[in-house]
Amino acid sequence: MAKVIMVQGTMSGVGKSFLVAGLCRIFKQDGYRVAPFKSQNMALNSFITDEGLEMGRAQVMQAEASGIKPMVCMNPILLKPTDSIGSQVIVNGEVLGQMSAREYFAYKKKLVPCIKDAFKELEKYADIIVIEGAGSPAEINLKENDIVNMGMADIVDAPVLLVGDIDRGGVFAQLLGTIMLLTDAEKKRIKGLIINKFRGDKTILDPGIEMLEEKGRIPVAGVLPYMSVKLEDEDSLSERFDNKKRKVIDIAIVRFPRISNFTDFNVFEQNENVSLRYVTSCEELEKADMIILPGSKNTIGDLKWMRQNGIEAMVKKMSEKVPVFGICGGFQMLGESVSDPESVEEGGNISGMGLLDMKTVLRSEKTRTRLTGKINTLDGFFSNLSDLEFEGYEIHVGESVSNGNTLSDTVISDKSGRVYGTYVHGIFDKKGIAKAVIDALAREKNVIIDDDGLMDYASFKEKEYERMADILREHLDMEKIYGMLKEANIN
Repeated sequence: MAKVIMVQGTMSGVGKSFLVAGLCRIFKQDGYRVAPFKSQNMALNSFITDEGLEMGRAQVMQAEASGIKPMVCMNPILLKPTDSIGSQVIVNGEVLGQMSAREYFAYKKKLVPCIKDAFKELEKYADIIVIEGAGSPAEINLKENDIVNMGMADIVDAPVLLVGDIDRGGVFAQLLGTIMLLTDAEKKRIKGLIINKFRGDKTILDPGIEMLEEKGRIPVAGVLPYMSVKLEDEDSLSERFDNKKRKVIDIAIVRFPRISNFTDFNVFEQNENVSLRYVTSCEELEKADMIILPGSKNTIGDLKWMRQNGIEAMVKKMSEKVPVFGICGGFQMLGESVSDPESVEEGGNISGMGLLDMKTVLRSEKTRTRLTGKINTLDGFFSNLSDLEFEGYEIHVGESVSNGNTLSDTVISDKSGRVYGTYVHGIFDKKGIAKAVIDALAREKNVIIDDDGLMDYASFKEKEYERMADILREHLDMEKIYGMLKEANIN
């Protein structure tokens, strides 16, 4: 049986996902077979495994840090929000159905056997399993039949590291308040506290740490510095969305209310002369060198949102001068129409942006497949992408047709050669493709961009995992953390 340790947080966005990834890399470096696990993930960023199953991208990132391939047993339950009160529920990589928050709250206890089976399956591949919690264990309104925080820790008898975010302020209240709201049995599970995202002189914190340990009666296992790690974030709390600084080459990504798989563009972050800005207004779009329409969990709803706030009209106007690239849901929006006869999203029909000669019909059956190949011959602005090798995946509902041909594993463009679209997530990740995009944008702008060091995204992430592990080793008491590991005990 695998040894196990769990990372929980005082709230969402405290850095649990990155800490799990960093610990996985450290254990890997130390010669252990290691794997991540999260019983239930709520996110709009998902991934397709080799078997065609869907899982959260945070566990994919953590699997990469562990040096093993992503497996759906690392994330048996994935919730993908479709509106403010409901989500698509995915179990073991397959869509179970649509549920409101109240329906899922009543149903989730039936998924405990599924979680146990997934964990047992993962034990076949790992000596150590690092588990990630979700949100906070002190959300007392959600604690009944909990399956992702202390409920999960109880299932596998896991020691817990509790993480607080000092960058948001009030970290001592975060940690102590969380501990106070736990039962005595739950408190005993917490073996170490971690203060994350600290900036400045650590000695200034020492009096607070002393009081924290005195009042909480739990040792502090580390104070982690604020890390600018260019890896894949789990959800819309991503700090990437806050970046508004423009650089030499400026790429604007429309931030839909239900944006999904925005990790498709992280590869461009390698180049210091390229800015990625997530925009929600016409003013922010002005003077961008390229516009990207990303994936969406609700194509029709997000197209209506663009139409209502004027962004659609702005994109159409700018497409006469700068390239526009749509991926998945953003690709569907660029066509002549989107129809939803089965009410997969909102039902009915809606006219598209009319920038690509195609029509889309949404169907309840979801396409889930991994792809490798070469980009087809393209004309116009991005003709230099022609014949470059790509690797990615498709995950969408619906079928798009142009001139009687179903569109898949391809990139299409309009007659002007400035509007492009594809269903392939990860289309820019393979070595050479992001460079070709930057080269084309630089040529149009008549500037010179040094991008000789641009790696394929997989190599770039490897360097980031190593860097993150080095930082964690320096600031965590790894001897104490190794001491917390204990054998899992599936009840």
